[in-house]
Amino acid sequence: MVPAVPNRFPIALAPLLPGLAHAQTAPSQDLGGSIFQLLFGLLVVIVVLIASLWLLKRLSAPRGEAAGLMRVVAGTAVGARERVVILEVGTTWLVLGVAPGRVTALAEMPRGNLPAAPTPSQSKDFAGRLRQMLDRPHAS
Repeated sequence: MVPAVPNRFPIALAPLLPGLAHAQTAPSQDLGGSIFQLLFGLLVVIVVLIASLWLLKRLSAPRGEAAGLMRVVAGTAVGARERVVILEVGTTWLVLGVAPGRVTALAEMPRGNLPAAPTPSQSKDFAGRLRQMLDRPHAS
């Protein structure tokens, strides 16, 4: 019969190899605990990020009379990076041309009323138009 070989170093060698002895006697962490710790840390980082963005938005928002002084009424793109914007300042509308690094006043007019938004039946209904075209008798 062959004597069993111990799979650990003898206790007498522990002072000579402290790192090895510690590695063998340290409890192993379970995988579930490591994943939980990772997910908890990620959640904390996301919450801190969202809270800081909310706080930044609240601190940078205009307050008092300056908050209601100007309002963008309408705007449309006229080029790849150019826009025409109607800005309401008090009782005046300013028509502005906005391009990268440049804002130009195009016109100034008294405040007017906005036209009513088109109803869905007035807007372009692609499905309805396609159905009409398919239902029409074809001239053969």
